Amino acid sequence: MVLAGPTAVGKGTVASYVREHYPDVWLSVSATTRPPRPGEEDGRHYFFVDEPEFDRLERTGQLLESATVHGRARYGTPRGPVEQALLQGRPTMLEIDLQGARQVRQAMPEALFVFLAPPSWEELVQRLVGRGTESEAERATRLETARTELAAVSEFDVTIVNDDVARAAEHLVSLMVDPRAKD
Repeated sequence: MVLAGPTAVGKGTVASYVREHYPDVWLSVSATTRPPRPGEEDGRHYFFVDEPEFDRLERTGQLLESATVHGRARYGTPRGPVEQALLQGRPTMLEIDLQGARQVRQAMPEALFVFLAPPSWEELVQRLVGRGTESEAERATRLETARTELAAVSEFDVTIVNDDVARAAEHLVSLMVDPRAKD
């Protein structure tokens, strides 16, 4: 399963809920060149790498997808752990951005693509501002990107509105068990 959606929609929060309540679900850990936010741990939330290491991972085909997000940091999904989880038959979820989801669709079209949507534009803006992790300029860039990301909802198999983290996470997990549970 590929989970994507606009910035500040709560992808990380929903993924954390799944991680805590559904230990059988394997969640990918992305590599990124951005610095850690408060409370983030290397290897758990992200693999924090420098630009030369990210270049090496891309050059050697070790990333399933990669993208530069918001014109700044680079993100990518390490290929090996995803393939290993799938070979083991584990329910597998990638929490990635729109660019990455498009690349994964090319590489793994059989995956289920889920778009996590905000209850409203106003709520999305509130969540981004409430995080307090970006400067005013970064917030403006992220909101501009979010408008583009929201317009891509039709590219996904399922849309889940994140108006309640537990409900959204439960719906995600139910889709892993039965992809027909789209409503």
